[in-house]
Amino acid sequence: MTSRLSTARLLRGCSGLALATVLMAAPALAQEPAGTAQPEEGKVHILKGLLVTSTAEETAEVAGAVTFIGKEELEKFSYSDINRVLRLAPGVQIQEEDGQGLRPNIGIRGSGNDRNSKIVVMEDGVLMAPAPYAAPAAYYFPHAGRMEAVEITKGAAAIKYGPSTVGGAINLFSTAIPDNEDGSLSGSLKVLGGEDATLRVHGHAGGWMPLSEAWDVGILLETLQNRSDGFKTVDGGGDAGFYLQDYVGKLAFRSKAGSGLRQAFEFKVQVSDENSDETYLGLTPADFAANPYRRYAASRLDEMNVDHKTFQATHRVDFDNDTALTTTAYYTETARAWYKINDVRQTGAPGWTSISNAVGDPANGTERDILRGVADGEIRIRNNNREYYTAGIQSVLGTTFLTGDIAHFVEVSARYHQDEEDRFQNDDIYAMTGGQLTLTTAGAPGSQTNRVGDAKAWAFFARDTIDWGNLTVVPGLRYETIKLRRTDYALNDPGRTTPTSVRENSVDVLIPGIGATYNLTDEWQILAGVHRGFAAPGPGSTSDAEKSVNYEAGFRYGAGAFAFEAIGFFNDYSNLLGTCTASTGGGCTIGAQFDGGEVDVKGLEIAAGTDAGDLLGLGLRVPLAAAYTYTTTEFQTNFASGFGPWGTVTAGDELPYVPEHMLTLSAGLEGEVWRTNLLVSYVDETRAVAGTGAIPDDELINERVIFDLSAEYDVAPGVTLIGIVENLTDEVYNVSFDPAGARPGKPRTILGGVRFSF
Repeated sequence: MTSRLSTARLLRGCSGLALATVLMAAPALAQEPAGTAQPEEGKVHILKGLLVTSTAEETAEVAGAVTFIGKEELEKFSYSDINRVLRLAPGVQIQEEDGQGLRPNIGIRGSGNDRNSKIVVMEDGVLMAPAPYAAPAAYYFPHAGRMEAVEITKGAAAIKYGPSTVGGAINLFSTAIPDNEDGSLSGSLKVLGGEDATLRVHGHAGGWMPLSEAWDVGILLETLQNRSDGFKTVDGGGDAGFYLQDYVGKLAFRSKAGSGLRQAFEFKVQVSDENSDETYLGLTPADFAANPYRRYAASRLDEMNVDHKTFQATHRVDFDNDTALTTTAYYTETARAWYKINDVRQTGAPGWTSISNAVGDPANGTERDILRGVADGEIRIRNNNREYYTAGIQSVLGTTFLTGDIAHFVEVSARYHQDEEDRFQNDDIYAMTGGQLTLTTAGAPGSQTNRVGDAKAWAFFARDTIDWGNLTVVPGLRYETIKLRRTDYALNDPGRTTPTSVRENSVDVLIPGIGATYNLTDEWQILAGVHRGFAAPGPGSTSDAEKSVNYEAGFRYGAGAFAFEAIGFFNDYSNLLGTCTASTGGGCTIGAQFDGGEVDVKGLEIAAGTDAGDLLGLGLRVPLAAAYTYTTTEFQTNFASGFGPWGTVTAGDELPYVPEHMLTLSAGLEGEVWRTNLLVSYVDETRAVAGTGAIPDDELINERVIFDLSAEYDVAPGVTLIGIVENLTDEVYNVSFDPAGARPGKPRTILGGVRFSF
């Protein structure tokens, strides 16, 4: 894909926002990632301060709900699908789409799922949506198969991240440079293969070594290769698989003990490429019941190509034992072209029927037959060609001090960020004749959409963690000032000589929050928090920003190997914002935004974990964990909306795609050289369109129980055999009616392989 992004773009501005707080009450989920343990005296970990990772005991002191999923937990099932990883965390709603995790739709505490647009997604503390301010719907997501930890932040702790604070944030930790005491290199290579010609290879190698008397140098090289032929069959033949390639390189320097000011530098480059034969076109309920893994003939040419690059440079300096400054500069580019069916018509008809209406409206029987390839007609395929960039620089200054008996840890941070979305799209028309597609009219580049949306934003954040005996209080304040612009060009002006319209809007918002914990005893702790939720409108939008006041309260208990946490939450929206996208079914002007008014979201999150090995007297490890979420949602007003997932809303209607109950249970049995683990995930039925009462069949998202099983055996030092069965019982279930029709979850898939470690 040829990029139109200028290579001369410079990072502008100065300092910015930094990240991350960590917690997990359940020890089974609270494993520390490699490379984040405390360094030897005098060594400095580059991301300390930008990514605050710590032990399970320390994370239990966080004044807010934070889930930390570490390397040991991720290794159990070798997941490459972020949807399966996030089942381990309470409070996270997932709307699957392709069964492979290529295009996740993630919400937190009922925030809305579409393309993760209401949450903050980061890798190593850097915003990863292709344009998180100008176009937050993310068609790129960091690949879970190369991560060594995942952190999910909710509640008052989430105001440290931005721009959105309505739901929370997900931060993915890339593989750290190995830090061996003897200064040797280390790494691993994992190869998995199985059904549907699946092949997954993940390898990395690196380490730290002396550079001079004053400095060490570290290096890491890593790759993830993942491919599959897919589990769907296209009518009349065609591809339904994917492949992706992901490469990461890190080069770092750190000062040695006694060499003066303690500091470190790290440079990271990440490049990935994805090609997937994926479509928005689903099935009618009747066709899904007959064969859920079928794809209509009209989707035969659908193909997504995504190229992504990340460049990140980080510096940390410890002025003394109490004060440190961490700064990171970043630049990302994402180019994606999704060539996919958009609409259909009978030959010679004056207008087109969207694929969502063709599949969903019983009156459009002929159009459905054209999609199936059993009737002749015309298909319009859209080349959704878009390019994005982000650039920014962010810093955080942290210092500790005492005022009498009260300890303070103060963080002050700032971020300058700019991003852009460039849409340059065209439509091609094909004749569907005898089940075959033939190009009849090729659209000129830019003749369907020709526009640019951009954003520039400053963010400032301050927080004081105040410890006074058993009480910890954490007041914080975030300020965002955002300038948004949308520039449209004529559809017959590919050179973009003169704009046809320029629309600008701006947002300035203060986002306060406060959290607190109190240790009743060594085992019992209570916590509470409140903060303002915010999500910005899009460039040129006339809608109000999304706003809410979010409350949470609960308790934690920990004794020995057992830990338990229960937190209730209430998100009180004064205005819920909906955005029309093709992924929500279309039927409205893409990019248009809709005010949903007042909405209440309430719920309860429970996490628990223990190691029952000693209790059972087996001489084995028996890790057990549970994560449960209860959520209710309710619109508070009546209104008619052109936004598909809402439609005509009556006060009392529930939000779509927010199941009432979700439960994940995991159990393991671990000997000295072998390990086996079972994960059971239950998701309640939910609705695809806002409403209440019984759910119509054409809006019903099935409840399901999914079992995943894994086993490992160490055949020799550094050599481990791996076996995995995903969806052990071969459960058949519909995950969504969006974008256009019923879509299946992944069927039973058996994988086997080996991991070499050195």
